[in-house]
Amino acid sequence: MAVEKRLAFSIVQFLRDQTNRGTLNSDEQESLEVAIQCLETTFKINSSDSHLAVPLPLKEIFLNSIFKNDNVSLSDFSPSPEDTERAEQLKNEGNNHMKEENYTSAVECYTKAIDLDLRNAVYYCNRAAAHSKLGNYTEATVDCERAIGIDPTYSKAYGRMGLALTAKHKYPEAITYFKKALLLDPDNDTYKSNLKIAEQKQKEASSPTATGLGFDMASLINNPAFISMAASVMQNQQVQQLMSGMMSNAVGGPAAGVGGLSDISSLIEAGQQFAQQIQQQNPELIEQLRNHIRSRSFSGSAEEHS
Repeated sequence: MAVEKRLAFSIVQFLRDQTNRGTLNSDEQESLEVAIQCLETTFKINSSDSHLAVPLPLKEIFLNSIFKNDNVSLSDFSPSPEDTERAEQLKNEGNNHMKEENYTSAVECYTKAIDLDLRNAVYYCNRAAAHSKLGNYTEATVDCERAIGIDPTYSKAYGRMGLALTAKHKYPEAITYFKKALLLDPDNDTYKSNLKIAEQKQKEASSPTATGLGFDMASLINNPAFISMAASVMQNQQVQQLMSGMMSNAVGGPAAGVGGLSDISSLIEAGQQFAQQIQQQNPELIEQLRNHIRSRSFSGSAEEHS
């Protein structure tokens, strides 16, 4: 029943999107509302069941399927001049949201643009960038694949695919896409830089001495958010006591010269206290730091959008 519920949830999402478009008359709107209620009652679901959501909207799953059919082409989905103009406006709105780092709204704008014009590779590529900023790397790769399918000469789509794959630690695939981007745009310094980063990360991942920590400590300690939080946590009396005890042992306390086991224990305990304080004061900091460091690792983090 789990699969059926997820399918019903996707159908309900699609129907709700239709009702929110504002293009239906009152009778059509009422009919869709009745259909939504019937589905929710039959499958015992509601709009708050976010765990039933799938990565892609039902319409895009459908499009992915029919585009694999050789008898279907993008020319069958030509937009009207009005839809083309509105799609461009939505794309520009999305670009503005990207500049303001409002990535969720950017995704929404690009998605609406895609709904109006399925043939524009730029909309998919820009949405891929927004998804990457949100950490939705699987969705980003799907959008890049669609953009490349529409325009195989679109170098930016290959570059953004490389970024998303690198973030997913799929370094060999990322290297392949960066090289394809460079074939199309040989003088692009961003692609050259990101290719070197992916190649270096591949070497590190293949090295038997790789630590697997997954982040750059130098970037971490230079992060203003981390410095601010560290200063705040170090004001905690319990952490100060642990650090004081550890320093006392180091300069001749009872544990000095006995292998440092007490120091190690104190260090672990201090680290645990430090982590707990960060979790209590700002539970989102760690994820923000990861995203910040990841975005700073690539030259394409400040690129312009088409």
